[in-house]
Amino acid sequence: MTTSLEDCKPAAHPLRTALERYGLFTPHQTATRRWSIGCVSLEVTQRCNLDCSLCYLSEHSEAVQDFPLAEIYRRIDAIAERYGKDCDIQVSGGDPTLRDHDELELIVRRIVQRGMRASLFTNGILASTALLTRLRDAGLTDVAFHVDMTQERKGYASETELNAIRLDYIARARGLGLSVFFNTTVYDTNVADVPMLVRFFAEQSDVVRLASFQMQADTGRGLLGARPDALTQARMMALIEQGAQTTLNWDALLSGHPHCNRYATALVLGHGHHATMHDLFEDGVFIARAMRETAHVSVPRHSPWRAAWVLTSAVAVRPKLALAGLAWLARLLWRLRTDLLLVRQAAPRKISYFIHNFMDAKDLDPERIDSCVFMAAGPDGVVPMCEFNARRNEFLLRPLTMADGSSWEPLRNEAAVLLKADAQGLVHYPIKYLKGRSRQHAMVQRKRHAQGHVPEHPVAQKPSEILN
Repeated sequence: MTTSLEDCKPAAHPLRTALERYGLFTPHQTATRRWSIGCVSLEVTQRCNLDCSLCYLSEHSEAVQDFPLAEIYRRIDAIAERYGKDCDIQVSGGDPTLRDHDELELIVRRIVQRGMRASLFTNGILASTALLTRLRDAGLTDVAFHVDMTQERKGYASETELNAIRLDYIARARGLGLSVFFNTTVYDTNVADVPMLVRFFAEQSDVVRLASFQMQADTGRGLLGARPDALTQARMMALIEQGAQTTLNWDALLSGHPHCNRYATALVLGHGHHATMHDLFEDGVFIARAMRETAHVSVPRHSPWRAAWVLTSAVAVRPKLALAGLAWLARLLWRLRTDLLLVRQAAPRKISYFIHNFMDAKDLDPERIDSCVFMAAGPDGVVPMCEFNARRNEFLLRPLTMADGSSWEPLRNEAAVLLKADAQGLVHYPIKYLKGRSRQHAMVQRKRHAQGHVPEHPVAQKPSEILN
């Protein structure tokens, strides 16, 4: 069974057209078959309680107020109208846990009321069990914790040491019925740790469902800039397979443009250091066929066993697919026979590995932008995430016209109190509103000023240039 362009929701038509134009709408493509769009990032605050050496946020983000709840609701409703039921919404920021928790709960409830799925994307610092429980009760489906060495957390000198934080976060979410994801930004300092992290996440796969590795990109306020040439998708796939100690099929299911996203799934048998991983998508032809013929089925993510039951039931009512499925299962069990005998007491688990290859802000590929499945909610609608990052100031710093006709200024206190203008008309942020490159520049300038070399000027810009 295949779907036609007419079978897609209206909002999926441009994406389907782009995928077909670039030869990407293959039998393995999930975009516009299983879902209208991969996900939409809904940034509910620009504030963050970390200062990462790689960060997509703007130098102005700390001076930007939280968008009014009415504006967040408007964006949620616009996403629902565009993409429909079961769209995945990433409640993100900045760090969303810095937003008022009553409002954060209301945001999750609004997403669920519109028939969409809400995920919390956080660095985890303020994501207590109590908060996660509260959001779960409001309808939260997933929580994604971002932990890596770019965050420069005090007292942690390696990715291995950061596993203590990861274990703490896993413990906070354990038993809540949430799907737990982990995001890791990969750059030259920690790329060699990818195999270790693959093993670590597999050992915690009774709770962790997905591990996403996000490759360094030159965008936002971070210090590190462009990634080294040696950090490639091919290398990432090889390192993940090294950690899994098995080959993985990265082509069984495609998610938009293959230069942007790669995805593989492993079955984990056994516990702890004795766990073994096996490629669940080895038979890519059958996996793609099953995806296509069950594309209309809504799969619950909070329970892997319930998800498996729903998919099995969908396959069972299609005799030809069911026969192919039995043959696939027989081949899988035969391949796993030795490990299944050794770990009969341990229930099999599934874990997925995802590679995000974000683009540099000044090097956007039009083909990848057209084929994007990871969108961001802006004031005028959704925008491909890499484009949103490249034009972030334009989207964040523009005054908004509210439903009652009033104008809302994004800069705190309408920029009158927190920004100072000098005789040349340049504005200067207080140091507490600076992070990334601008903070580093301000600290250097302060040091030089203290030494009597130059006047003290943190980040200085003309108001008319801030939006550029």
